[in-house]
Amino acid sequence: MADTFYNQISANRRNSFLLSLLVILLFAALGFAIGYAISGSASGAIFVMGVAVLFGGLAAVGSYFAGDSVVLGVSGAKEVDDASAPQLMNVVREMSIAANVPMPKVYTIDDTAPNAFATGRDPKHASVAITTGLLEKLDREELQGVLGHELSHVRNFDIRFAMIVGVLVGSIALMADFFLRFTFWGGGRSRSDRNGGGGLQAIMFVVAIVLSVLAPIAARFVQLAVNRQREYLADASSVQLTRNPYGLERALAKISADPEVLEVANRATQHMYFTNPIKKFEERATGMFSTHPATLDRINRLRELTGDQPLEGAEAAQLTDLD
Repeated sequence: MADTFYNQISANRRNSFLLSLLVILLFAALGFAIGYAISGSASGAIFVMGVAVLFGGLAAVGSYFAGDSVVLGVSGAKEVDDASAPQLMNVVREMSIAANVPMPKVYTIDDTAPNAFATGRDPKHASVAITTGLLEKLDREELQGVLGHELSHVRNFDIRFAMIVGVLVGSIALMADFFLRFTFWGGGRSRSDRNGGGGLQAIMFVVAIVLSVLAPIAARFVQLAVNRQREYLADASSVQLTRNPYGLERALAKISADPEVLEVANRATQHMYFTNPIKKFEERATGMFSTHPATLDRINRLRELTGDQPLEGAEAAQLTDLD
């Protein structure tokens, strides 16, 4: 088993790095193309890239220091302690020791839908939030699997990693929107006329328009792929901490099959949860932009660790009805 989950961890980290590199390359290519299209020079292109990086950096700083408070507040999370939630605190402490991270702040969300998420810029400033539905519907081993997953996100710096990728994707969208608006109002044409309308600048102008349309879409898909890789990584890391893939497998099955809707979740926070909190039957659901791998895929990856046969047929269909 050890070799298998270590191999899964290594593969998922490698895939996440390559996908993130692709977002960076998209960001650089779009910035350079827009800068050259506007200025007609390489120095102007680099200047535009620098301005974009500056604004992206400022956005990242704001998210770095205040993002967790905003998410917890929007989710209606309330902090608990040993007196108000002794079993939960005991399991979180147990998993924190296994993960070798400081004890995070623990919150509960008053909602019957079972789910959980972790937030915070690093292990020293981490928090985990668990719905009351999760505490009511899962046994201790299943709860360990979920919290092992969430604390793996903390240990692996997934929250910071996701924030950086998110800022890059947001920067790409802002740059693209700026350039398309600039072009719509004739800024590109007038600038090109003043510069003499060089052939290379004209080509870069067309390239910039194409990238401005396609790059935000491509970056969003890459971001979702990164999120899914980090979920696979956290699953494998949870097994490493608990040495019990069955608890995590049962938790995934129970949460996926639960029909309750997590009202406090939204498109901005759904990627943070243990499983996708937006069910397939909801109007706000969209399969194309799914933030999580399919639960069936996650369970079958866990079954690879134990040598069990993958779920198929009726058992698999039950998991995909709501997921």
